[in-house]
Amino acid sequence: MKTMVGGTPRKPATAGTKYKPPAHYAVAKADGNAAVQAWIALLPDWQAARARRVDAVVTRRMPKVHKAVRWHGAWYGVPGRGWFLAVASFKAHLKLVFFDGASLEPAPPVRLAAKGQRALDVREDDALDERRLAGWVAQAGRMPGWGKA
Repeated sequence: MKTMVGGTPRKPATAGTKYKPPAHYAVAKADGNAAVQAWIALLPDWQAARARRVDAVVTRRMPKVHKAVRWHGAWYGVPGRGWFLAVASFKAHLKLVFFDGASLEPAPPVRLAAKGQRALDVREDDALDERRLAGWVAQAGRMPGWGKA
């Protein structure tokens, strides 16, 4: 039976073993570009390369974006409007979650349980459509976000 720890599936510990969280869990909750870059640097190689591309697209489309590390992932928001995107690392993919993704045109492909949230899962062999991502970022940045960025 597998259990979840911070969104990461793991097998239960057997006698004498301890769960060791992924390296990117070492980045504490913090605001700013430096925290996000530290989180990205601890990802596995292919995920770090993709996360850097995502970060570059977001920063290029929204130069004044607020960045932070929350819940072991990179978060992007508009000050005074809230968070619009979170990037999480899983064993086999990165998950880009748009908090009001159902309102985006076209909507990201992965429907999530939380009302209105949509996501894009990026696996190692997937091509990242930076043009579509930039469009989603531009749209999402104009919408009311989630929480306080």
